Formats: sequence, C-alpha cells, structure tokens
Amino acid sequence: QVQLVESGGGLVQAGGSLRLSCAASGSIGPLSEMAWYRRAPGKQRELVAAARTGGRARYEDSVKGRFSISRDDRKNTVYLQMNSLKPEDTAVYYCNAAGVRQTAPYDVISAWGQGTQVTVSS
Repeated sequence: QVQLVESGGGLVQAGGSLRLSCAASGSIGPLSEMAWYRRAPGKQRELVAAARTGGRARYEDSVKGRFSISRDDRKNTVYLQMNSLKPEDTAVYYCNAAGVRQTAPYDVISAWGQGTQVTVSS
C-alpha cells in the first residue's frame, strides 16, 4: 500500500507565499515522477508542476516564474514553493507520485494524496 501525506496548505493574502510538502511511503519506489495538481471550484483538475527523475521540471503556464517544484529523493518527498500567490490560485492541491510497486506484480503505479486546501484572499 502507498500513502502520500500532504501538508502546508492554508489561507494567505494575495502576493504571499506558501510551501506545500508531500511525503510518499509504502510499497513504491523508486519514484519516476512526482507532481502537483489542483482543482479549483467548478473547474477540472489540472497539472500545476511535475518533476520527473532525470528530466526538467514542467509547469502550467499561469504559475511559471512564481511556483517551483523540488524533490528530496532520500525522503521520497516533493515540495511546491508558491510565491506571488493570486486569488486564482485558490484550489485544492493534490500530490501525485508514480513509481514501481515494490511487491508483486512490480508494476508501475500512481498514487494520490488526500489534497490540501490553498486559499488566496484578495
């Protein structure tokens, strides 16, 4: 079983910063990709940022230059540093991790966190 535990959400004023964390544990690893998604009220879930092992990070256009994704592979943890937050960044943010299951059938699996609320006031 795989667990992703997120933390760091909250309420912040426009222009402020937050740092989200997500730690993966259980029968998964090594992780090929860790990513952050978000779902705003009335909208579909969208990819915010992703960090693939050995590859460049990629970002949704509206967060480029403001958000930064990083990984600590020793801790199976991914971070999302969010600066210059805007009210339109308000959403539930979800962590996703993809990696090889460490028990039979040793397939590639994808796991999701429970989500953390980020609210940006104007």
